[in-house]
This record gives sequence, C-alpha cells and structure tokens, in this order.
Amino acid sequence: MSEQTPEYVHYDVADSVCTITLDNPGRHNAWNHDMEAQYWDALDRATADRDVRAIVLTGAGTSFCPGLDSKRLEGVAGGGGLVLAGRRSQHYALTIPKPMIAAINGACAGIGIVQALVCDIRFMARSARISTAYAKLGIPAEYGLSWLLPRLIGVEHALDLLYTAKRVEADEALRIGLVSRVTDDDTVLAEAQAYARRLATGSSPISMAAMRRQVWGDLSRDYTEANEVWLQTMRRMNVRTDNPDFGEGVAALVEKRAPQFVALEPDAVLPPLPPFVEQ
Repeated sequence: MSEQTPEYVHYDVADSVCTITLDNPGRHNAWNHDMEAQYWDALDRATADRDVRAIVLTGAGTSFCPGLDSKRLEGVAGGGGLVLAGRRSQHYALTIPKPMIAAINGACAGIGIVQALVCDIRFMARSARISTAYAKLGIPAEYGLSWLLPRLIGVEHALDLLYTAKRVEADEALRIGLVSRVTDDDTVLAEAQAYARRLATGSSPISMAAMRRQVWGDLSRDYTEANEVWLQTMRRMNVRTDNPDFGEGVAALVEKRAPQFVALEPDAVLPPLPPFVEQ
C-alpha cells in the first residue's frame, strides 16, 4: 500500500479468528478498486496465516458496504463502462480454504451483498438493511448474483429482491434464508466472532476446508460428479498418516476430550474449486 492510498481494510487476529473490516470513512464503506485490492490481499494473508482458522468480515461504524462508491459509479455511467481487466472475480472469497462468516452491521447493497453472500454464514444486526439496488440503477443483476441468489433463497424470493430493489429488514432476511442469525446491533460482531471461535477450536481445519469446497462446488455439479468428488476426497482424508486430524478426531472421541487439530497446511490437497470463481 502506498503512502497516498488510505487503509480501506483492517486485518486483526485474536483467538485463531481473523476479523477483516471494510473501512471507507465518509463514504459509508462504499467499495472502490483500492478497497477491493486490499480485501483480496487480506484474504490471501488469512489463507497463509497458520494462526487463522476462521474469518469474520464486517464493516466499520454503522455500515457494512452499501455497494460501489457513487463517485466511481458516476464514472461508469458516464461512459467509462465496467472494467474487469486486472481484477479478480468478485467470488474470489470462495477460493479461501477457511470458513467465512459475515457480520452485517449496517447497510449492505450491490457489490456489498455479493461479498456477504459468498460468506458461509451471515449474522445481521437488527437495524441493518440489505438491498440488491440494481433495478433502481437500470442495470442487470451483477457478478453472478442471478445464479447465486436463487440457490440460496429460491427463485421467487430472488426475483422479488431483484425486481423491487427493496430494503430488506432483518426479520424478513431471516425468514427467507438470506441470513441465519439476527442479533442486537451492538453484539453482531461479537456473536459472529464467538461463532468463528467455536469453529476454530472445535472443528478440523482440513475438514472445514474440504467441506467448503464441496458445498460451494457442488452447486454447479450434478449428483454423479458430486459423489465422485466426495469419493476422491475421502480416499485422501481417510488415512491417518496423510491426515493427522482423522486420527486425532477418533482419539478425542474415544477418550472423551476436546480434539487438538493441526493448522491447515498451505499445500493441502482439497476438492477442486467451483468454476464460478472465475470472472
């Protein structure tokens, strides 16, 4: 990061949980290309960090991310157009082999909702609002959201959110499955972090990495392909000498104690990446 570029993304690790915070002061954490690059760098750092076993994504202050910065949006609408060259896929988070939890602490829309939805679990503050926004801007559902959203909440709910671009309150988001937890405003981050700590201390890192690849990847596989991926993965992981966590998990179960799993190795062999992580 150059001295002239603000720090739009903060990276903090405690108790094996990495908290990544989007922070664009004065712009309600609106997304820009510098924030995007810093966010991808933070995800890469969390992947390589052996101390990190789970990741929480949130926003600074009272917003999560309300979408693309309007200053940048004006340039796009003014003739600049959408530029993808040199950028990673907005689904890049799905390449990360560690569980990701979103703590939606405030306004979440546009590209912000894309980043929330490619997290595995979503906590939402009661006063937060979620919106797709696109219908009010005269553009289509962006960054694969028309593929992803129906798979998470169903076709009718997806089209309702896309057509109306309405602001979805926490109770409705919970009812339609857009989020799985609703919390008080002042506890959303703490509750997301507590959940992440439970994963970090009680679940095998290699097991979670494999499951994340399986579940997200199987969204674009048929039944036969999904079972072939499972079989190949099980053959590798069902051997204690190759997967210490398997032996430790069995021993902990027999001995009725908490397991002591090893950190995820950077060269761990995992199921293939889902194809939709490409731009």
